[in-house]
Amino acid sequence: MEPLKVSSKSAPNAVAGAIAGVIRESGTAEIQAVGAGAANQAIKAVAIARGYLAPAGIDLICIPAFASVEIDGEERTAIRLIVEQR
Repeated sequence: MEPLKVSSKSAPNAVAGAIAGVIRESGTAEIQAVGAGAANQAIKAVAIARGYLAPAGIDLICIPAFASVEIDGEERTAIRLIVEQR
């Protein structure tokens, strides 16, 4: 599964809609964020997605993990959020 990539400039509502769509389709989603601002937007998006999915009886859990990614030839550490149905 290809992770949803979030930046510090990502709109949390848009990311939340993408998360909700992926969860409805496959039951699990991965979000990848590099940097504090991006991690902040990703966490906000997960919280908003919970609200989007709650009326359908879907509750979400979020499992944080680290991932190594290469950006412009440089190795960086990313936060990867695995979001699943409870």
